[in-house]
Amino acid sequence: MNDRGKRDAPRMGERLAKRDVKPDLILSSPALRALATAEIIAGKLDYKAKDIVVDERLYAAAPDDLLEVLRGLGDKPKRVMLFGHNPELSELAHQLSNEITDLPTCAVAEFAIDTKSWSNVGKQAPAKVTVHYPKQP
Repeated sequence: MNDRGKRDAPRMGERLAKRDVKPDLILSSPALRALATAEIIAGKLDYKAKDIVVDERLYAAAPDDLLEVLRGLGDKPKRVMLFGHNPELSELAHQLSNEITDLPTCAVAEFAIDTKSWSNVGKQAPAKVTVHYPKQP
């Protein structure tokens, strides 16, 4: 992880913690930078690093493949965080909402989707989309 990532990941985790974000599940690519970022943010959210699910399918995956990972989550987790790579995550975010064109390093895209099952993700527009950037105050 470069210096910018070491600075921005804790900052973004603290912002999420201030908003009382509580993920039910954190999924991460096995790549060192993605997993390190997931662990830093998880720590700020009182989510145990040992509970992060490392999923090989998130490494070098096309946006449609990432969407299939999400669709396979069933109906139990309500709030999921996904840590992976660009440009794939930016493309997935754009696929879910054309409001998003690019996600810089450590950006957080938040989608509120009115559905009971992850199998419906991407089949309807999100009820709310919010993007948080490290450079925002």
